[in-house]
Amino acid sequence: MNLYLHIPFCASRCSYCDFYTQTGSKQRTDFLSALLRELEERREELPRGEEVKHIYFGGGTPSQLSIAELTTITQRIHSLYPIAKGGEVTIECNPDDITPSYAEGLALLPFNRVSMGVQSFHPDDLTFLNRRHSVEQVHEAVSSLRSVGITNLSLDLIYGLPRQTLERWEASIESFLALSVPHLSAYHLIYEEGTALTKLLEQRKVQAVSEEDSLAFFQLLINRLKTAGYEHYEISNFALPGCHARHNTGYWQGDPYLGFGPSAHSYDGGRRRSFNVPSLTAYIKGMLSGKRDYSLELLTDEELQHEYIMTRLRTQWGISLEAYQARFGEDARAKLLHLAEPFLCAGTLMKESDLLRLTPEGIFVSDGIIASLFC
Repeated sequence: MNLYLHIPFCASRCSYCDFYTQTGSKQRTDFLSALLRELEERREELPRGEEVKHIYFGGGTPSQLSIAELTTITQRIHSLYPIAKGGEVTIECNPDDITPSYAEGLALLPFNRVSMGVQSFHPDDLTFLNRRHSVEQVHEAVSSLRSVGITNLSLDLIYGLPRQTLERWEASIESFLALSVPHLSAYHLIYEEGTALTKLLEQRKVQAVSEEDSLAFFQLLINRLKTAGYEHYEISNFALPGCHARHNTGYWQGDPYLGFGPSAHSYDGGRRRSFNVPSLTAYIKGMLSGKRDYSLELLTDEELQHEYIMTRLRTQWGISLEAYQARFGEDARAKLLHLAEPFLCAGTLMKESDLLRLTPEGIFVSDGIIASLFC
């Protein structure tokens, strides 16, 4: 079982973001009380005898919390939940939040991995995306964290920005590599409904990049990271050997997890998924009144199969046909292989012994392959 904690506070909203966040912090004290209450009340959802393997503080911007607030939360987790040794404890941070004193505070807590949203190494891109940090602050943050012994770092980059060129994208990749950070998450820009960026697109003030350019950006990313020794272990994620994100890998491998905080999701590893209300006010009111506000979803056999295919095929480990048959039956395995046959012949899927995986060529058309395997 893994734990996820959603910290909804941000100092400002990025133009592309559709996550549930709040730019005000008036309810911070009440949020902390509600979060501690939820951690306590849902302790019984951890199966008897089981330990928590990995913990992830996401958001929002968890580094908007003070070291004292993070101490309160982590102490409550450790007082309530048995924690396995050697697990990954990640916190998402904005580079400008990582002062030397803040890094020292993190090092005194259980955090052993920091993920930072950099998005670009070009100042004008950061302004366009409404990011509040500078390029210089990225370098300072990495240095501050390393100086206190936190070396398991991950950076996020975004490609496919309006007017982005191959040369500018390559410069960002090279800036990342120059930092020798062991993990990179690289995402193509998505125009999410209701965001400031999508409004600009609708007003024709920006233009989305072409599909041809998007593929060129992705190809450059893959080639350059592979040359530098990084494993492309998931469609959007690259890591030096042994440095893959273990908590997030749990999502792709179907591990159960408990999610705490407004909008957080939970999954029991079987059919049951729950969603906390995506409202800070409603979340606080529900938790402090003893009535958690959440929705419950029971997945059908078809939904389970689709999710199994989608999540596992995104990774370098692919689909274990033996495990797929054990879960869904021999007929389901036969149907999957039948649907995969055209892609095996085309060289975009490969079957190696028990494993069904995307080939390097298949990564570029993975969405279409995955959708076809759902039929």
